Formats: sequence, C-alpha cells, structure tokens
Amino acid sequence: MSSLTKAVSLPAVQRDALRYGIAAILLGIVFIGVTGFAPIQAIHDAAHNTRHAISFPCH
Repeated sequence: MSSLTKAVSLPAVQRDALRYGIAAILLGIVFIGVTGFAPIQAIHDAAHNTRHAISFPCH
C-alpha cells in the first residue's frame, strides 16, 4: 500500500477573510483600550460599560 500526501493550503478568499477578521478584532481592542484612557468622561464611561458588557476585566 502506498500513501499519497498532498499539501493543502487555504484559498485566497479564506486567507483574506482571516486577515480581515484578525484586523477587525485588533482594531476593536485598540478602540476599547484607547477610549478607556480618554480624558473625556463620557467616552471613558462608554468604553467602561462596553468592557463590562463583554466580560473584559477593567479594574
């Protein structure tokens, strides 16, 4: 018996979707992190409530 191995790679569409998904997650984390340290109280409170809504520890 012989076995044949074939390298499998993701199609370009799936690769792009993965890249965009990771970029969106990182951008969201940056937005929440930056606004959490914003000097304007309303922006800080919005980020604070968002962190609580997604169960992200903030204090």
